[in-house]
Amino acid sequence: MGAMSVRPNPEAAARQAENPAPHRAGFACFVGRPNAGKSTLTNALVGRKVAITSNRPQTTRHTVRGIVHRPDAQLILVDTPGLHKPRTLLGERLNDVVRTTWAEVDVIGFCLPADQKLGPGDKYIVKELAGIKKTPKIAIITKTDLVESKQLAEQLLAVSRLGEELGFEWAEIIPVSAVKDQQVDLLSDLIAPLLPEGPPLYPEGDLTDEPEMVMVAELIREAALEGVRDELPHSIAVVVEEMLPREDRPADKPLLDIHANVYIERPSQKGIIIGPKGKRLKDVGTKSRKHIEALLGTPVFLDLHVKVAKDWQRDPKQLRKLGF
Repeated sequence: MGAMSVRPNPEAAARQAENPAPHRAGFACFVGRPNAGKSTLTNALVGRKVAITSNRPQTTRHTVRGIVHRPDAQLILVDTPGLHKPRTLLGERLNDVVRTTWAEVDVIGFCLPADQKLGPGDKYIVKELAGIKKTPKIAIITKTDLVESKQLAEQLLAVSRLGEELGFEWAEIIPVSAVKDQQVDLLSDLIAPLLPEGPPLYPEGDLTDEPEMVMVAELIREAALEGVRDELPHSIAVVVEEMLPREDRPADKPLLDIHANVYIERPSQKGIIIGPKGKRLKDVGTKSRKHIEALLGTPVFLDLHVKVAKDWQRDPKQLRKLGF
């Protein structure tokens, strides 16, 4: 049989133009062991910093949603804490948050760094995912800029096999580098068709539905985490007490006063955060203020204080007070 020539059908083309593909809107979340690149990927997709990123595991506490607006779809990204074997009450609550989120989203993206072998932590998560039958699952190999193509191929094969072993098939397997912006758009293209049909759920221009005070607190906490000793990451919580426009300012020169407390668990940790002659706390203020001003689009005066909330991670009352 010879090759068939396909003539364009003008009527079909006209019908297609009249009835474009239906708009889709829905929720997706990225899961993976701590520090698998979930927050960096969220920020790359949204195109602006919404989830806090840090090279320390377990830094994401709040479910921060990033919103990706496309002509054909609106993708709402839910950023969950990393699922891990819990050691404290806070750890257990974070895991509950994760499982609740998984049950409510339309697509789950499992993130696995290209430069680290599949470990028990990854298998623990994928096993949990296998139990969620109806939700499509995409395997995302992150941080591909850190490896050669041979190592990447091995990782792609390993994650494919893991799905088979646990009796399910990944909807897609895709390598990305959020840092180098490689394949990030393609990931968005692959997620969009998996979302349910429907109108946008958020107005154009919204990038996140987190209250601004929560996002400001997260930016301060991110700056406070940088360069501190290993024992500190879980011990830091930030609460923004108030955000008020400074009175008596001309309309063209507004200033926002932000008063925030950085809470730690023990008096001995105070010196680590404040630093010699207050230098560290000053750096934290300067660094976070830049990000806060970029986020809110207005000049900010930031007033930071360090307070001790004894063993807050194990105390239900303190956890509630600090927003968990």
